[in-house]
Amino acid sequence: MAPSGQSLLVDTGWPGFGGRDAERIVASARLANLKRIDYVLITHYHRDHVGGVSQLADRIPIGTFIDHGPNAESRKEADDLFTAYQKLLQKTPRRVVMPGDVILLGKAKVEVLTANGAGVQAARQGRPNPYCSAVERERDDPSENARSVGILLTFGNFRFIDLGDLTWNKELDLMCPNNPVGHVAVYLTSHHGVSSSGPKALVWALHPRVAIMNNGARKGGEAAAWQAVTSSPGLEDLWQLHYALEAGKEHNVADSYIANPEENCTGKYLKLSAQTNGNFTVTNSRNGFSKTYK
Repeated sequence: MAPSGQSLLVDTGWPGFGGRDAERIVASARLANLKRIDYVLITHYHRDHVGGVSQLADRIPIGTFIDHGPNAESRKEADDLFTAYQKLLQKTPRRVVMPGDVILLGKAKVEVLTANGAGVQAARQGRPNPYCSAVERERDDPSENARSVGILLTFGNFRFIDLGDLTWNKELDLMCPNNPVGHVAVYLTSHHGVSSSGPKALVWALHPRVAIMNNGARKGGEAAAWQAVTSSPGLEDLWQLHYALEAGKEHNVADSYIANPEENCTGKYLKLSAQTNGNFTVTNSRNGFSKTYK
Protein backbone atom coordinates (compact mmCIF):
# COMPACT_ATOMS: atom_id res chain seq x y z
CA MET A 1 0.00 0.00 0.00
CA ALA A 2 1.26 3.48 -0.91
CA PRO A 3 0.98 6.47 1.47
CA SER A 4 -1.67 7.81 -0.91
CA GLY A 5 -3.89 4.90 0.15
CA GLN A 6 -3.72 3.16 -3.22
CA SER A 7 -2.90 -0.52 -3.19
CA LEU A 8 -1.48 -3.16 -5.50
CA LEU A 9 -1.40 -6.91 -4.90
CA VAL A 10 0.92 -9.17 -6.89
CA ASP A 11 -0.74 -12.59 -7.42
CA THR A 12 -3.43 -14.31 -5.39
CA GLY A 13 -1.96 -17.59 -4.18
CA TRP A 14 -3.38 -21.09 -4.33
CA PRO A 15 -7.03 -22.10 -4.73
CA GLY A 16 -8.77 -24.45 -2.31
CA PHE A 17 -7.72 -25.09 1.29
CA GLY A 18 -10.98 -23.46 2.37
CA GLY A 19 -9.94 -20.14 0.91
CA ARG A 20 -6.77 -20.10 3.01
CA ASP A 21 -4.67 -17.82 0.79
CA ALA A 22 -7.52 -15.42 0.06
CA GLU A 23 -8.24 -15.15 3.78
CA ARG A 24 -4.59 -14.36 4.50
CA ILE A 25 -4.55 -11.63 1.85
CA VAL A 26 -7.75 -10.08 3.21
CA ALA A 27 -6.36 -10.20 6.74
CA SER A 28 -3.30 -8.26 5.57
CA ALA A 29 -5.53 -5.77 3.77
CA ARG A 30 -7.50 -5.19 6.98
CA LEU A 31 -4.29 -4.58 8.91
CA ALA A 32 -3.56 -1.82 6.39
CA ASN A 33 -7.13 -0.47 6.75
CA LEU A 34 -7.92 -1.31 3.13
CA LYS A 35 -11.52 -1.90 2.12
CA ARG A 36 -10.60 -2.72 -1.49
CA ILE A 37 -7.54 -3.57 -3.56
CA ASP A 38 -7.07 -1.06 -6.37
CA TYR A 39 -4.90 -3.27 -8.59
CA VAL A 40 -4.37 -7.02 -8.65
CA LEU A 41 -1.42 -7.88 -10.87
CA ILE A 42 -1.35 -11.47 -12.14
CA THR A 43 2.24 -12.27 -13.11
CA HIS A 44 1.24 -15.43 -15.00
CA TYR A 45 -1.46 -18.08 -15.11
CA HIS A 46 -0.13 -20.85 -12.88
CA ARG A 47 -2.07 -22.37 -10.02
CA ASP A 48 -0.02 -20.86 -7.20
CA HIS A 49 -0.25 -17.35 -8.70
CA VAL A 50 -3.78 -17.00 -10.16
CA GLY A 51 -5.53 -19.96 -8.54
CA GLY A 52 -6.94 -18.01 -5.62
CA VAL A 53 -8.30 -15.11 -7.66
CA SER A 54 -11.98 -16.15 -7.51
CA GLN A 55 -11.89 -16.74 -3.76
CA LEU A 56 -10.22 -13.37 -3.26
CA ALA A 57 -12.78 -11.53 -5.40
CA ASP A 58 -15.54 -13.06 -3.27
CA ARG A 59 -14.03 -11.49 -0.16
CA ILE A 60 -12.86 -7.99 -1.13
CA PRO A 61 -13.61 -5.55 -3.99
CA ILE A 62 -10.97 -5.34 -6.73
CA GLY A 63 -10.53 -2.22 -8.85
CA THR A 64 -8.53 -3.41 -11.86
CA PHE A 65 -6.80 -6.60 -12.92
CA ILE A 66 -3.39 -6.34 -14.61
CA ASP A 67 -1.88 -9.15 -16.68
CA HIS A 68 0.23 -9.95 -19.76
CA GLY A 69 -2.61 -11.00 -22.08
CA PRO A 70 -3.67 -14.46 -23.34
CA ASN A 71 -2.61 -17.68 -21.66
CA ALA A 72 0.29 -19.39 -23.44
CA GLU A 73 -0.54 -22.87 -22.14
CA SER A 74 -3.33 -25.18 -23.30
CA ARG A 75 -3.40 -28.10 -20.89
CA LYS A 76 -6.64 -28.69 -18.97
CA GLU A 77 -5.54 -27.18 -15.65
CA ALA A 78 -4.25 -24.06 -17.40
CA ASP A 79 -7.51 -23.73 -19.34
CA ASP A 80 -9.59 -24.13 -16.19
CA LEU A 81 -7.57 -21.50 -14.33
CA PHE A 82 -7.78 -19.02 -17.18
CA THR A 83 -11.51 -19.63 -17.65
CA ALA A 84 -12.17 -18.83 -13.99
CA TYR A 85 -10.11 -15.66 -14.33
CA GLN A 86 -11.94 -14.62 -17.50
CA LYS A 87 -15.27 -14.85 -15.68
CA LEU A 88 -14.06 -12.20 -13.25
CA LEU A 89 -12.91 -10.01 -16.13
CA GLN A 90 -16.50 -9.79 -17.33
CA LYS A 91 -17.31 -7.57 -14.35
CA THR A 92 -13.92 -6.06 -13.39
CA PRO A 93 -11.76 -3.73 -15.51
CA ARG A 94 -8.61 -5.24 -17.01
CA ARG A 95 -5.33 -3.72 -18.14
CA VAL A 96 -2.98 -5.73 -20.35
CA VAL A 97 0.56 -4.41 -19.92
CA MET A 98 3.78 -4.50 -21.89
CA PRO A 99 7.37 -3.60 -20.99
CA GLY A 100 7.74 0.11 -20.31
CA ASP A 101 4.19 0.60 -19.03
CA VAL A 102 3.82 2.46 -15.73
CA ILE A 103 1.29 2.14 -12.91
CA LEU A 104 1.21 5.12 -10.54
CA LEU A 105 0.37 4.72 -6.85
CA GLY A 106 0.65 8.29 -5.61
CA LYS A 107 4.37 8.97 -5.22
CA ALA A 108 5.19 5.33 -5.88
CA LYS A 109 5.80 4.19 -9.46
CA VAL A 110 5.53 0.63 -10.74
CA GLU A 111 7.27 0.09 -14.07
CA VAL A 112 6.69 -3.06 -16.10
CA LEU A 113 10.06 -4.63 -17.01
CA THR A 114 8.86 -7.88 -18.60
CA ALA A 115 5.56 -9.18 -19.94
CA ASN A 116 4.46 -11.91 -22.34
CA GLY A 117 8.05 -12.93 -23.06
CA ALA A 118 9.35 -9.44 -23.89
CA GLY A 119 11.58 -7.11 -21.86
CA VAL A 120 12.62 -3.46 -21.71
CA GLN A 121 16.18 -4.11 -22.90
CA ALA A 122 15.65 -2.63 -26.36
CA ALA A 123 14.15 0.60 -25.04
CA ARG A 124 16.54 1.14 -22.09
CA GLN A 125 20.12 0.32 -22.97
CA GLY A 126 21.62 0.76 -19.52
CA ARG A 127 25.24 0.01 -18.71
CA PRO A 128 27.28 -3.05 -19.78
CA ASN A 129 26.71 -6.00 -17.47
CA PRO A 130 30.10 -7.56 -16.56
CA TYR A 131 28.50 -10.77 -15.27
CA CYS A 132 26.94 -11.86 -18.57
CA SER A 133 30.04 -13.47 -20.07
CA ALA A 134 30.29 -16.08 -17.31
CA VAL A 135 26.68 -17.29 -17.63
CA GLU A 136 25.47 -19.74 -20.28
CA ARG A 137 21.96 -19.92 -21.67
CA GLU A 138 19.76 -22.91 -20.93
CA ARG A 139 16.98 -24.57 -22.90
CA ASP A 140 14.16 -22.11 -23.69
CA ASP A 141 11.15 -22.34 -21.38
CA PRO A 142 7.85 -22.45 -23.34
CA SER A 143 5.66 -22.19 -20.21
CA GLU A 144 3.79 -19.30 -18.65
CA ASN A 145 6.73 -18.74 -16.30
CA ALA A 146 8.74 -17.18 -19.14
CA ARG A 147 5.88 -14.75 -19.81
CA SER A 148 5.75 -13.42 -16.25
CA VAL A 149 4.99 -9.76 -15.67
CA GLY A 150 8.06 -8.41 -13.90
CA ILE A 151 7.99 -5.04 -12.15
CA LEU A 152 10.31 -2.42 -10.66
CA LEU A 153 8.73 -0.41 -7.84
CA THR A 154 10.30 2.98 -7.15
CA PHE A 155 9.39 5.10 -4.13
CA GLY A 156 11.73 8.06 -3.94
CA ASN A 157 15.19 6.54 -3.42
CA PHE A 158 13.81 3.08 -2.64
CA ARG A 159 13.80 0.47 -5.44
CA PHE A 160 12.27 -3.02 -5.31
CA ILE A 161 12.14 -5.67 -8.05
CA ASP A 162 9.77 -8.62 -8.52
CA LEU A 163 10.03 -10.69 -11.71
CA GLY A 164 7.41 -13.30 -10.84
CA ASP A 165 8.50 -16.76 -12.02
CA LEU A 166 10.61 -15.47 -14.90
CA THR A 167 13.08 -18.13 -16.01
CA TRP A 168 16.78 -18.19 -16.85
CA ASN A 169 16.91 -17.21 -20.54
CA LYS A 170 14.35 -14.44 -20.21
CA GLU A 171 16.28 -13.02 -17.27
CA LEU A 172 19.42 -13.04 -19.41
CA ASP A 173 17.48 -11.36 -22.23
CA LEU A 174 16.51 -8.63 -19.79
CA MET A 175 19.94 -8.07 -18.25
CA CYS A 176 22.43 -8.87 -21.04
CA PRO A 177 24.54 -7.51 -22.58
CA ASN A 178 23.46 -4.33 -20.72
CA ASN A 179 21.72 -3.84 -17.38
CA PRO A 180 18.64 -1.64 -18.00
CA VAL A 181 17.50 -1.76 -14.37
CA GLY A 182 20.50 -0.64 -12.34
CA HIS A 183 20.82 -1.44 -8.64
CA VAL A 184 17.92 -2.17 -6.29
CA ALA A 185 17.50 -2.05 -2.55
CA VAL A 186 15.40 -5.23 -2.35
CA TYR A 187 15.21 -8.21 -4.70
CA LEU A 188 12.33 -10.67 -4.41
CA THR A 189 13.91 -13.88 -5.64
CA SER A 190 12.69 -15.10 -9.00
CA HIS A 191 10.56 -18.24 -9.19
CA HIS A 192 10.59 -18.99 -5.44
CA GLY A 193 14.35 -19.52 -5.50
CA VAL A 194 14.60 -22.45 -7.92
CA SER A 195 17.82 -23.09 -9.85
CA SER A 196 16.17 -22.60 -13.26
CA SER A 197 15.91 -18.88 -12.43
CA GLY A 198 18.11 -16.25 -10.81
CA PRO A 199 21.41 -16.38 -12.75
CA LYS A 200 24.28 -14.33 -11.38
CA ALA A 201 24.01 -12.06 -14.42
CA LEU A 202 20.67 -10.95 -12.95
CA VAL A 203 21.20 -11.14 -9.20
CA TRP A 204 24.73 -9.77 -9.03
CA ALA A 205 24.02 -6.98 -11.52
CA LEU A 206 21.01 -5.85 -9.46
CA HIS A 207 23.37 -5.58 -6.48
CA PRO A 208 20.58 -5.81 -3.88
CA ARG A 209 21.22 -4.86 -0.27
CA VAL A 210 18.49 -7.27 0.85
CA ALA A 211 16.82 -10.25 -0.80
CA ILE A 212 13.55 -11.91 0.18
CA MET A 213 13.03 -15.53 -0.87
CA ASN A 214 9.35 -16.38 -1.40
CA ASN A 215 9.92 -20.11 -1.09
CA GLY A 216 7.91 -22.89 0.49
CA ALA A 217 9.13 -25.65 2.77
CA ARG A 218 9.39 -27.95 -0.25
CA LYS A 219 9.02 -25.43 -3.08
CA GLY A 220 12.04 -23.43 -4.22
CA GLY A 221 14.79 -22.39 -1.85
CA GLU A 222 17.19 -24.61 -3.80
CA ALA A 223 20.84 -24.60 -2.78
CA ALA A 224 22.21 -23.27 -6.09
CA ALA A 225 19.77 -20.35 -6.18
CA TRP A 226 20.35 -19.64 -2.49
CA GLN A 227 24.11 -19.56 -3.09
CA ALA A 228 23.77 -17.17 -6.05
CA VAL A 229 21.86 -14.74 -3.85
CA THR A 230 23.95 -14.99 -0.68
CA SER A 231 27.19 -14.54 -2.63
CA SER A 232 25.89 -11.45 -4.42
CA PRO A 233 28.26 -8.47 -3.96
CA GLY A 234 26.89 -5.98 -1.44
CA LEU A 235 24.16 -8.24 -0.04
CA GLU A 236 23.57 -7.52 3.64
CA ASP A 237 20.78 -9.99 4.41
CA LEU A 238 18.56 -12.68 2.94
CA TRP A 239 15.13 -13.28 4.47
CA GLN A 240 13.08 -16.43 3.76
CA LEU A 241 9.36 -17.15 3.95
CA HIS A 242 10.06 -20.79 4.84
CA TYR A 243 12.88 -23.02 5.94
CA ALA A 244 13.83 -24.98 2.80
CA LEU A 245 13.86 -28.58 4.02
CA GLU A 246 15.78 -30.14 1.14
CA ALA A 247 18.48 -27.46 1.05
CA GLY A 248 19.92 -28.36 4.45
CA LYS A 249 20.99 -26.13 7.29
CA GLU A 250 23.99 -24.80 5.36
CA HIS A 251 21.65 -23.32 2.71
CA ASN A 252 19.14 -21.66 5.02
CA VAL A 253 19.51 -18.39 6.88
CA ALA A 254 19.37 -17.92 10.65
CA ASP A 255 16.04 -18.68 12.33
CA SER A 256 15.32 -15.01 13.08
CA TYR A 257 15.15 -14.28 9.33
CA ILE A 258 12.69 -17.11 8.50
CA ALA A 259 8.95 -16.47 8.80
CA ASN A 260 7.90 -20.15 8.85
CA PRO A 261 10.64 -22.47 10.16
CA GLU A 262 8.38 -25.54 10.36
CA GLU A 263 7.03 -27.59 7.44
CA ASN A 264 3.48 -27.03 8.65
CA CYS A 265 3.07 -23.43 7.52
CA THR A 266 1.03 -21.19 9.80
CA GLY A 267 0.96 -18.26 7.38
CA LYS A 268 3.48 -16.01 9.06
CA TYR A 269 4.74 -13.26 6.78
CA LEU A 270 7.56 -10.80 6.20
CA LYS A 271 6.58 -7.14 6.16
CA LEU A 272 8.59 -4.62 4.14
CA SER A 273 8.13 -0.90 4.83
CA ALA A 274 9.98 1.80 2.88
CA GLN A 275 10.48 5.56 2.97
CA THR A 276 11.22 7.96 0.14
CA ASN A 277 14.70 8.68 1.55
CA GLY A 278 15.65 5.06 0.85
CA ASN A 279 15.37 3.76 4.41
CA PHE A 280 13.45 0.49 4.70
CA THR A 281 12.55 -2.03 7.37
CA VAL A 282 11.85 -5.78 7.21
CA THR A 283 9.84 -7.37 10.02
CA ASN A 284 9.23 -11.05 10.74
CA SER A 285 5.63 -11.45 11.89
CA ARG A 286 6.41 -14.76 13.61
CA ASN A 287 8.85 -13.44 16.17
CA GLY A 288 8.68 -9.66 15.84
CA PHE A 289 12.32 -9.51 14.76
CA SER A 290 12.82 -6.31 12.77
CA LYS A 291 15.77 -4.72 11.02
CA THR A 292 16.05 -1.25 9.50
CA TYR A 293 18.40 -0.54 6.61
CA LYS A 294 19.49 3.09 6.33
